Amino acid sequence: MISKENKDLKNNTRKNIESMGSPTIATVPKDIFFVSIIGEIEGHNASPPNKKTTKYEHIIPQLLSAERDPKVKGILILLNTVGGDIEAGLALSEMINSMSKPTVSLVLGGGHSIGVPLATSADYSFIAPTASMTLHPIRMNGLVIGVPQTFRYFQKMQQRIFDFILRTSKITEDKLKDLMYDTDEIANDVGTVLIGKETVEVGVIDEVGGLKDSINKLQELFNE
Repeated sequence: MISKENKDLKNNTRKNIESMGSPTIATVPKDIFFVSIIGEIEGHNASPPNKKTTKYEHIIPQLLSAERDPKVKGILILLNTVGGDIEAGLALSEMINSMSKPTVSLVLGGGHSIGVPLATSADYSFIAPTASMTLHPIRMNGLVIGVPQTFRYFQKMQQRIFDFILRTSKITEDKLKDLMYDTDEIANDVGTVLIGKETVEVGVIDEVGGLKDSINKLQELFNE
């Protein structure tokens, strides 16, 4: 006769294999809170179902819980995003930047477009050697009214992103504008793609590193 404990163990093992592809799942210590932002950042409008997205209304409660949880000493933000909704991305960036607990970001595959302020919003930022980041002016989909007010609206939206990146990184305003409005880097587009150490050289990201470096830095920050 199989005991209840063995039945529960078998059931849990089967569920782990079905959902995660592994019979066991590691237990994560509670002192570091992990937040992953992947795919497209979804804002007020729902993305197509075939797109990998991160919903900002899911991340905000996680950050709030981490801020209020006395067991959590620091927050690690893992980024592999193509960008997405500007309002949602800036809202998350401001929330991360205003947290009282130490924060570290790590750009893994990419931190493009609105992913740039998300990466710089942390107290310290890392990028993997092969990861890339794209800096470009804002874009809008759908109907655009061709009037001067539309141009001024674009300028204000762009300035919000400019101001945040300048406030949370070491890049200069002139360098940031040069990279964003470069016409020779991307075919049929405006902007610049930076890979690994190039992001550190221009002052967008603090350091090239990986998961070990990010965790060590976060522990260093909250131990201080």
